[in-house]
Amino acid sequence: MSGVWVFDKNGVARLVTNPTRESFEQKEPPFPGTATAPGARPRLLVYLPENQVIRSYTELEQRLNQLGWSRYHNYQHPSLVQFHKSDNSSHLLSLPKSFANFKSFHFYDIVVKNRSFFEVREA
Repeated sequence: MSGVWVFDKNGVARLVTNPTRESFEQKEPPFPGTATAPGARPRLLVYLPENQVIRSYTELEQRLNQLGWSRYHNYQHPSLVQFHKSDNSSHLLSLPKSFANFKSFHFYDIVVKNRSFFEVREA
């Protein structure tokens, strides 16, 4: 376990794994759900062919459909939106139902499975 332990006013310690100067000044990231450490810069998912920042499920689903992904209706997990590449592929994207709840690892999952088409950038 590496990082820096920070104590708040009440004496409660928390581990900051990727410390930045801002992580010591702020308790919460400015854009919840998009940073990996308090004070870290938010991440953006970018569709590379058009240099488009993906800001909603509508935009994401449109781009994924163009790349051969289709929505997978899994009624056992209603809190997830899932996409699969094809019936012959084991590739599956499991994403939170609300786009506002995306974390960096969701963006990186999309990028890893679509390397030439998506990129994660700092805002």
